[in-house]
Amino acid sequence: MSISHDYALAPVHVHINLLGWTALTLAGIVYHLFPSAESSRLGKWHFWLHNIGLPIMMGSLALMLVTNNEALGAGTAVGASLVMISVVLFTINIWKNVHSKS
Repeated sequence: MSISHDYALAPVHVHINLLGWTALTLAGIVYHLFPSAESSRLGKWHFWLHNIGLPIMMGSLALMLVTNNEALGAGTAVGASLVMISVVLFTINIWKNVHSKS
């Protein structure tokens, strides 16, 4: 982006970094440290909803920005909803399954 000075896809770049890298890295660390959270049904649902929703959201957003087709906003909303549901499930999973080891 900086070489071409075209920042049209900056929102896609930012969301991939935040949701695809940072959020999933933190979840992976939590799941590594607390295997009971990872092996729970909430952990499985979190993983799959996040990893299905994020590509839908980012693909739709990228296409919407490149083609200026506002109808693709629906795909972005569906993907974002799946990711948001996964974040809520992750939060519930933490409350239920992450306990101190002492």
